[in-house]
Amino acid sequence: MRYRRHLLFVTVLLCFFITGLVTGSRAARKMDNRIYAGLLGKYVRNGLVDYQGFKNEEAKLDQYLKILEEIDTKELSRDEQFAFYINAYNAWTIKLILTGYPGVKSIKDLGSFFSSPWKKKICRIDGEVISLDQIEHGILRPRFKDPRVHFAINCAARSCPPLRSDPYEGAILDQQLNEMGSAFINDPSRNRLERNTLYLSKIFDWFEEDFDGDVVGFILRHAKGGLKKGLKINKGDIVIKYLDYDWSLNAK
Repeated sequence: MRYRRHLLFVTVLLCFFITGLVTGSRAARKMDNRIYAGLLGKYVRNGLVDYQGFKNEEAKLDQYLKILEEIDTKELSRDEQFAFYINAYNAWTIKLILTGYPGVKSIKDLGSFFSSPWKKKICRIDGEVISLDQIEHGILRPRFKDPRVHFAINCAARSCPPLRSDPYEGAILDQQLNEMGSAFINDPSRNRLERNTLYLSKIFDWFEEDFDGDVVGFILRHAKGGLKKGLKINKGDIVIKYLDYDWSLNAK
């Protein structure tokens, strides 16, 4: 009997020790974007992507995706989570393109009549396999409720907001989101004012509710130079028209 009690005591202690090691290692595991940063720095220029370069180093991209897979997102702060999911969306989009590269001319080529490419369950996160749509519409938009996310995630199309050449980081996320939002809004190839007609990216049409139903007001808050001046002069008399969306691959 004494032997059994001793054995039970040792077993319980061992379980606590192992649990502590596992829990401690997960809690101590920080998001490490260095591999991804290296790839982005080499293969993204002015928002255009060298997919052949990524293809040549696909093993490194896979290594980064494995890092994402092993992160317990509950251990991250809110801004770290936000940055994590943006990076995950963009990195998994690149991986999706590589499944068809070099034959793919548009991300839409990777879908089918029955299902879009964004519904493919390819993203391994928190022990689940989810789709890009689930990251965007099930996590990023409803959880963080920040319209600037639309300028951070990249759908591999030329009309998408450009892909950054460095990862998003929780510590500087607000600055990064402001940079991307300002750059996109003030890019006349994507948004421009002609007299009182405001030509906008379709993003503002598709996700109008994310901009509190006041797209012009949002644009005005982030506009600079001539665009800002023109919006103020014509405020109350603005007519919005949406530009066609170019789904061709954002390749160099």
